Amino acid sequence: MNKLLAALVAGLFAAGAFAQAAAPATPATPAAKATPAAPASAAKAEEKAAVKTEKKAAKADKKAAKTEAKASAAK
Repeated sequence: MNKLLAALVAGLFAAGAFAQAAAPATPATPAAKATPAAPASAAKAEEKAAVKTEKKAAKADKKAAKTEAKASAAK
């Protein structure tokens, strides 16, 4: 009985190892080349830079107005 169990366990290990073996490799087909999205991202980056510049200018104007208000209040 022990020999029978040993043979069954060995068979299970052999079947498991066989099932895990890699399948024969088939050559991969090349994927279609995607069109570059550079123009869209360049325009987006340019728009982002413009918005950032506008925000800086608005912040500077606000700061200048605050300084002028303090100066006129001090007189």
